[in-house]
Amino acid sequence: MVKTMNLDGFQNLLVEKSYKVTNQRVLIFEILYNNQDQHLSPEEIHNIVIEKDKDIGIATVYRTLLLFEKLDIVNKTEFDDKVARYELLDENDQHHHLICTNCNKIIEVDGGLLTEVEAQIEEIYDFTIVDHDLKFFGICGQCQ
Repeated sequence: MVKTMNLDGFQNLLVEKSYKVTNQRVLIFEILYNNQDQHLSPEEIHNIVIEKDKDIGIATVYRTLLLFEKLDIVNKTEFDDKVARYELLDENDQHHHLICTNCNKIIEVDGGLLTEVEAQIEEIYDFTIVDHDLKFFGICGQCQ
């Protein structure tokens, strides 16, 4: 799955919002973009970052992720292990997660499956849904 925002869009967004386009920000964005099939923790991102630039510290990674959250570039999710994990946000992509409680594997599930459920909830409860986060915990096929 390729997210909507590419490097040019990312850089344009930073400029539009009056933030500097720094090498650190670009590198962290590229790591998230190139690892879209994963949900990376700040520590995992930092481990990849230092392979490319050993002068970037973990604090820079955390600050950058906070900025990315503020600008709606990333989605922060905590799974059962209580570790914050990040993925690029795609406003056109609503998905959910299956989490294996044995090996901690995370599988993404297409969010379109819940469109009817959302409509029913809105109608029955007179409630406008603006966002949701759904996680299923169980045992993956490999661990079964």
